[in-house]
Parts: sequence; structure tokens; C-alpha cells
Amino acid sequence: MPTPSFPRSLAVWLFSGNPFEQKPFSGSLKTIPDTIIIENADTLMRWNIPILLTWLRILLIPVFTALFYLPQGWLDAQTANYLAALIFAAAGITDWLDGFLARHWHQTSDFGAFLDPVADKLMVAVALILLVKLDRTAAVYAMVIIGREITISALREWMAQLGRRSSVAVAHIGKFKTAAQMAAIFALLIYQNDFLGLNLPQIGNILMFIASVLTIWSMFYYLKMAWQEFK
Repeated sequence: MPTPSFPRSLAVWLFSGNPFEQKPFSGSLKTIPDTIIIENADTLMRWNIPILLTWLRILLIPVFTALFYLPQGWLDAQTANYLAALIFAAAGITDWLDGFLARHWHQTSDFGAFLDPVADKLMVAVALILLVKLDRTAAVYAMVIIGREITISALREWMAQLGRRSSVAVAHIGKFKTAAQMAAIFALLIYQNDFLGLNLPQIGNILMFIASVLTIWSMFYYLKMAWQEFK
């Protein structure tokens, strides 16, 4: 496994697990296994560019929400819709980008693996709640999608504690669900009857229905995969 791109001497400084109580190191740098350096470098990993992109997604959530609560006259409704859709799209792009950069720069970490899905689920949950409040989609869609995310997140955490997380790894059905869900939210955020000749409210709700069906399907798929581990 490639060594992360930070100075080896700094990794040595972190060698004991507590860098602020580190005693002088008298051995050779070459005698320290790369695996130990990687394990003790997780603190550094919390502040690399991929992690900062993930934090950016979380920080955009209150900005995204505030667009629909600005005092009257600050922004017209359609401008707010466009800006919200732009922020949501930017969040989706950074979601792909932070994962790509983490793998490309060998900066994956347990903290990043935890934070990334949290950021995704927070953004989606907030967007769904806003769309329901604005009466752009049915509450049942939001209930199904958010309920499924809570259920599968808890399932993955449980399976991880049992050392069987791979049995509920992301499957193709989950990816199709996510694609339909993101497209639906994007269309319903713009919410324009004639956007480049498209009726986005209608298209968005059709996609939301498809996403809800795939959500239920994928939930039972993951539950089935987890159940097979105990047969």
C-alpha cells in the first residue's frame, strides 16, 4: 500500500499515537514499517483536501436552507430556486471529487469514510424536508427515503461491528436509487414548468416515485444480504 504524501519525519513524530507526549526517537527511519506510519497518520488525514471538501458540503447546508427563508424582497423565488439547485449540484460534484482525490492521493481514512456519507445524507434529508414544506413533492417520498437511510446506516454500523460490513457494501441497485433521487431533487429545486421545454415539477415527481421504489427495493436487498450472513 502506498505511503501517504506527507513527510516521514512527521509520521515518526506521530509514532507513539500521542504526538504531544512523544519521546525522542533514536532509531532509524527505515526501521519503521509503512503500515504503522499509515495507521498513526490518521490524525493528519482529517485535514486533507478531500476531507475539507466533505466539510464544505456540510457547511453549505445552512446556506442552502437559508435561501428559502430570506426576508421578502431579497431574492425573487425563481432566483432562490436556481441558487439552491446550483448548491445541490455543487454538493453532488464535490461528493464525487472528494472520493476521487482521496483514492488518487492515497488519503483515504476511517474518518473520511465516516464523514462522507454523513454529509450526503444530511444534504439529501434537508433538501427533501424543504421540498415537502414547499409542497413540491409528497411527504411519503421523504419518509421512505429518509427512513431507509436511517435503517441501512444502522445496519451497516452493526455489520461493521461484527466484521461483516462488506456484505452490505453499496450495490448497483443503490447507485441507481441515488441517481434517480439526486435528479429528482435537482429538478424539484428548480421547479419550473417550462425549463428548456421540460416540465420539471412533473419530471421531478416521476423520478421521486422511481427513487422511492428503488429505495424500498434496495433496502430489502441489503437486509437480505445481511440475513444471509447468519444462516
